[in-house]
Amino acid sequence: MSSLDHPAVAKVTAALSEAGQQAAAEGVRVLPAEVRTAAQAADALGVEVGAIANSLVFRARTAGGEETALLALTSGAHRADPARLAALAGLAEVGKADADFVREHTGQPIGGVAPVGHPRRLVTVVDTALRAYDEVWAAAGHPKSVFPTTFAGLVELTGGTPGALAAGVEDGQP
Repeated sequence: MSSLDHPAVAKVTAALSEAGQQAAAEGVRVLPAEVRTAAQAADALGVEVGAIANSLVFRARTAGGEETALLALTSGAHRADPARLAALAGLAEVGKADADFVREHTGQPIGGVAPVGHPRRLVTVVDTALRAYDEVWAAAGHPKSVFPTTFAGLVELTGGTPGALAAGVEDGQP
């Protein structure tokens, strides 16, 4: 089975099409090797690491104590600040999630988590640093698959809240 035939990739491609993002759906690419980091993806695609939209899933708690998943779409050029994520998403606490938690909430493996194609919609924040790139690349449900989009496309696709996700950054600008 090729990566394009993988069920998670097919689900992501269908979600992109259903959202009216046909160019993104048609642009899904299978890379020669797994790219589980932004640096690996940037190297494989020949783009700046900042143009990689990392899909990071965090274990979070609401003010009422309910556990939930938070999806942060952050530029590969920096690390997301959990305190900023919590504030932007209106959550009481944000912390690391293990591989089982990520797969449970997305149906996808770490390194291949796409912005869409999950069992249910996730609370999402989108890094405004991605605005600096005309084209950004996101995982497509498998560690060897990616698709092209834009900052605006990610916000529209996910219904995510835009904001500066790295410490010491205002509205995506250092």
